[in-house]
Parts: sequence; C-alpha cells; structure tokens
Amino acid sequence: MVDECGQGPRDGGVSAALPQLRLDELLEGLQRQVARVRAARDRVHTLLDAVLVIGSDLELEVVLQRIVESAVSLVDARYGALGVLGEEGTIRQFLTVGVDEETIAGMGHYPRGAGILGLLIRHPEPLRLADLARHPASVGFPPGHPPMTSFLGTPVMVREQVFGNLYLTDKQGAAQFDADDEAVLRTLAAAAGVAIDNARLYEDARRRQRWLAASNELTRSLLSGTDPAVVLESFTSTVREMAGADLVTLAIPVGDGSELVIEAASGTHAERARGLVLGAATLAAKVFASGETITSEAVSADPRAAGGSAAIVELGPAFLVPLGTRDHVRGVLQVANAPGGPVFADTVIDMVIGYGNQAALALDVAEHRQDADRMLILNDRDRIARDLHDLVIQRLFASALTLQSTLGRLTGQPQTSTRVHQVVDDLDDTIKVIRSTIYSLREQERTRSQSLRTRLVAAMERATQTLGFTPALRMTGLLDTTVPTPHAEHLLAVTGEALTNVARHARATSVDVTVEVTGTQLRLEVADNGCGVNPAVTRRSGLANLRHRAEELGGSFSLRPNKPTGTVVEWTAPLPTTP
Repeated sequence: MVDECGQGPRDGGVSAALPQLRLDELLEGLQRQVARVRAARDRVHTLLDAVLVIGSDLELEVVLQRIVESAVSLVDARYGALGVLGEEGTIRQFLTVGVDEETIAGMGHYPRGAGILGLLIRHPEPLRLADLARHPASVGFPPGHPPMTSFLGTPVMVREQVFGNLYLTDKQGAAQFDADDEAVLRTLAAAAGVAIDNARLYEDARRRQRWLAASNELTRSLLSGTDPAVVLESFTSTVREMAGADLVTLAIPVGDGSELVIEAASGTHAERARGLVLGAATLAAKVFASGETITSEAVSADPRAAGGSAAIVELGPAFLVPLGTRDHVRGVLQVANAPGGPVFADTVIDMVIGYGNQAALALDVAEHRQDADRMLILNDRDRIARDLHDLVIQRLFASALTLQSTLGRLTGQPQTSTRVHQVVDDLDDTIKVIRSTIYSLREQERTRSQSLRTRLVAAMERATQTLGFTPALRMTGLLDTTVPTPHAEHLLAVTGEALTNVARHARATSVDVTVEVTGTQLRLEVADNGCGVNPAVTRRSGLANLRHRAEELGGSFSLRPNKPTGTVVEWTAPLPTTP
C-alpha cells in the first residue's frame, strides 16, 4: 500500500512534467525561429539600405567605393575589394576596404588577376572558400599582404557583361561565410550593376556635354581669327582635362608630310615634348599614314614605337588617334598616362576621336577663311602694283621728261638748271624704288613656299647620311613667320656646319638639335654625346665661321662640354623688333 500509495504520486509528477518540458522546448524553438526571422528582417533592411546608399550618388568612383563598403558591412567581412576588369581579362582598378594606405604601399602594385582572383575572372560565378591557401588555384600573398583565410566572391554584371568582381575575406564571428552571406552578396552585386550602369550613363552624358561646349569654343576661337597656335594649345589642354590624362600631344605634318612635329602639348613634361620632330618609324607617323587609331598599355615599352615623345618621357597607357578623316589626316593626337596609370576606357577614346574630327573640321573652315583673306590681300597687291606701274610710274616718268625738256630754256640760269637736274634724278630714284616695291609685292608669297621648318627637316635628312643616324630635332616658336630671311640663311648654314663637325670629329651616337624662337631671339643648340673637343687642336676654322655668323647678326656663339660626354654648341641671334 505504501509503495502503491507512494508510487502513485511519483508517476503522476513525471507525467505532469513531460508536457511542461515539451512546451519549453517548443517555446525555445519558437524564440530561435523568431530570432532568425528578426535577423533575416534586419539583414533585408540592411540590404535595402545598402542598395539605397550605392544608388544615391552618380559619381562612378563614389559608387564603386560604396559598393565595397556595403558588401563588407552586410556579410561581416574584415576585408573587401572590388576589382574592375580591363582589356584581356586583367584588373585595371582595385578598390579596397580594411587595408590601410601604408600596407597597400608596402605591397606594391595592386593585383593583376592571378590566383583565386584570376579564377573568378575566368569563371564569373559565386565562389565560397573556407581557406584560401588550400585551393589549388592559390598562388599565395605578396610580401606585406595581411593574412586572410575565408573567402567569398561574386561577379558584378552590367548589361550582361562582367564589369568586375567583389572579393570578401575573413568572416568575423564565424569560421567561414555561409549560404546566406552568398545570397546577400549576390543580391547586392545585382543592385551594384544597376548603380554602376546609371553612374556610367551619367558620366558619359556629362562628358558629352563638356565635349560639346569645348567644340563650340574651339570653333568660335578659330573663326574669330585667334592664332591657330594658341587654339591648338587650348585644344590639347581641353583633351587632357576631359580624358583625365597626364600628357597630351598634337603632331602636325611638316614639309612633304613624311615628318611630323609636335606643335602643341599639355601636361607632365610638355616642354620636353613640344617641338619634337617625329620620324617615319614612330607610332604617330604610322597613325598619320594609315588613319587608324593605335592603343597601347605601355607605349614607352611598346616594340612598335621607335622614338617620339615616348622615348624622351616615360609613358604608360596611351592611345593615338588621327585628327581628321581617313582621307585627309591633319595631324595625330596622342593621349597618355604615366606608367602604372589607368587604361583609357573605350568611351573616352570614342569621345576624343569625335572631338578631334570636329577640331579638324573647324581648322579646315578657318584655313579656308584665311585663304580667302589671303586672296583678297594678293588681289589688292596686284591692283596696287598695277596702279603703281600704270599710273604712278607713267606720271612720274612724264613729269621727268617735261622737266628735262625745260632744261634747254634755262641756259642762262645755272642755279635753276642744277635744281631741275636734281629733281629729275630724284624722280628717277623714286621710279626705281616703286619698281622694287612692285617686284616685292609679287614675289613675297612665292618665297614662302619653302618654309624654314621644312628646310630644317631637310637639313636633318641630309645630315643622316654623314652621321649614320637621324638627329633628334625640336622646333619651337613661330619659325616660319618671325625669322627674317637673312637670319634663316645663317641658321641653316650654322646647323649644317655644326652637324658636319659632329660627323667628322665627335664619334657621337646621338645628336639633339633644338631651334627656338622667342619674341626677341633666335636660338640654336646642337648637343652630341661624342668625345668632346680635343684641346690639342687649335685650328678650328669651322667654329670661327659659326662665331662670325653670330657676330654679323649681333648675336653670340658658345661651345661647352655636354654631360656626361660630348659637346654643346649654342648659337643665338637677336630678332628685329620691327617688320
């Protein structure tokens, strides 16, 4: 009885406790489910906030940085990066979160697309790894790179094209990223593609607006009579600003068109490039001959290039476009960045080509207008010359004959007769001056057919035969309009003599020739890398001729050592201040 009485209550207590335990378990499970629902709700809200954040700005660089920051925040990653793809599947831009500037500088250049990053580029699908180092495609980290373990990556698509990839590493608070993290990141990448597309469209629209305004200003300047040299300098500055380039040069043909000269330049080392003559082996000459655009990821190291601005200024990504149409190329525009700089987008190249074509058209219109003005001047000169010959000279000649006929009547007046003789002689001298003026009016344009620039280029070609290599020629200033004929003849003679001396005595392998015109001075510099002047040689008739030509024009001549080897010849002559 006791056992039965005692057992009865114990069995009843256990039976009563079991439903309570089940209820507690159900409540705990429900609470966990509610917590998961709340966490999912919070994550969805966070994701929506991130989508709003990355879509709230239209500046592409700002949008890209916000995408990386939002991705790191959403999946609780320690490090994040966005690799923007360039040509041939390489990474051309790399934005990071979680790595300070000092660490980035210590690692050197950003990744190019090897290892796990390259795997995601070749196979643009979401990739989730527990340990980066254990994957067969892993190539390790460069020196100074922070250690990373877990990995999550996904491509960012823009208009069904892979724009780049999101890379996230080191899940905080867990050993690795889970499927929910992957789903959230894929959703963010889809929203990022839309935001990037909008930002690119906005950037293209702004760029087109700036190009249009610049084109209108260029046309207005040319048609208003502004000096074309000033307009071309402004043109290169505008292209550099719009394209975000480090150096922009514009080369135009000189002489028969086989040689080009950099007429305008803007940006880093522009002074070193301006005035440089480009030979037929340069990329610019090839573009001028073919009318085709050439692009290069490292133009200074490009095997297709031989000489030109890329040989004297270290340049990286660049493109060269013809100025004008394929049938009528007026010049070549080179747009370049420094080594390690970003590669130019196709939209930028297309915009520069369009702007260049508009500039060429404006130059054609301006030249036609100048030709029309020149024809008016020539017609006026012909009319003036005809009037001087048919009217003025005839009247002066008739007046002189009339005075001569009156001399016979002045036999008794020697003083008056002498004065009349003097007037007749003065009339004869006046007739001679007028005839010289008529001849000058008709010959002035003919003498301009061979410009000084063309003759200097021809002088370099002649010197190539004796030197065994082509001298580097740089011409700056208004050579064809400012330098008088006597100065030009002296300059050509001095240039030829200096190059001949280099060929005979210097044993040089390179020569730099610089011809510069300022407002008041004509300057020539010939620098070689030869053996220098032998002090034992005292007879230097060639150098004496150079000094005599300088002194004849009131200028100067000097000879000094070049560094590290060779000789520098400097010859200057002042320019007349009046026409």
